Amino acid sequence: MIFVNVKENESLDRALKKFKKKFEKTGVVKELRERQSFTKKCVKLRHQKIRAAYKLHLQQEAQG
Repeated sequence: MIFVNVKENESLDRALKKFKKKFEKTGVVKELRERQSFTKKCVKLRHQKIRAAYKLHLQQEAQG
């Protein structure tokens, strides 16, 4: 359960923004989307390798 402490002079928009941020950090929506369809282990590993190579490429570009 997510609790958001709202101060006296704090607007509802700000409280809603805090709630959305906390909800996103829990990863509920992401997990729900992943569970909607089954992906093979080899496909997951392939995506992880591609993602790691892409991140490495970005880091090397930023340095050099």
